[in-house]
Amino acid sequence: MHPLITSPQNPKIKNVLALEKARERREQNVFIIEGLKELSLAITGGYVFNSVFFCPDIIDAEKILSLVGDEHLLIPVQKAVFEKIAYRESTGGVLAIARQKTHFLGDLQLRPTPLVLILEGVEKPGNLGAVLRTADAAGVDAVIICDPQTDFYNANVIRSSVGCVFTTPVASATSADTIAWLKKNNIAILATYLQASSPYYEVDFRKPSAIVMGTESTGLSDLWVKQADQNIIIPMQGAIDSMNVSTAAAVVVFEAVRQRGFRR
Repeated sequence: MHPLITSPQNPKIKNVLALEKARERREQNVFIIEGLKELSLAITGGYVFNSVFFCPDIIDAEKILSLVGDEHLLIPVQKAVFEKIAYRESTGGVLAIARQKTHFLGDLQLRPTPLVLILEGVEKPGNLGAVLRTADAAGVDAVIICDPQTDFYNANVIRSSVGCVFTTPVASATSADTIAWLKKNNIAILATYLQASSPYYEVDFRKPSAIVMGTESTGLSDLWVKQADQNIIIPMQGAIDSMNVSTAAAVVVFEAVRQRGFRR
């Protein structure tokens, strides 16, 4: 085990703070995980840790060691210093640096009748995290992010997904490449759209299906609308014409799961 870190000027501490920036995460190809539950899910998802910082005043080293299995990864940190690197208050006294994975369309493994959820141009990390949590709950085959404005390893994505970013197969690609991949795999494109659309509950989701969601501000691009096999809508009963993207995704995805008899 490493010696106790007592200074915020320690190079390892400075590096953790630097990883709050997306550019630094990309350059180092690593990211930060906070919390025992998230660490456990990351291990289940096959992620590899470079180091695990912990505060001995909050959590016992043996508890972390039983999870990560390698004492050489453990770095004890004084409580005052740990509080400076912790992104949220409920970390449970543990924070890890893990290696990023690749997220290519070709890496995805699908069932014979897949259900895929696609987000175009998602901007808010909290929305992406909430959608990933829904995807995990529904057991979708994959979540594909097209032309993203945020990254999978943003701390808010990990926090709001409650670690489901590690349990849900994810990929990132351009809209054009994703459309080509869907057509190659004979997956129907069902695009959420406010005009000339069928109510979502009238659509047959039992076939290989990709549910495509746009941003709350601009909706889907014309490319998706034109390439869709069918446009679908959630009928609104109030004054507004749309819902938060994570809420809308949950409504449509669970209708698809209901039609499939809640079977994976």
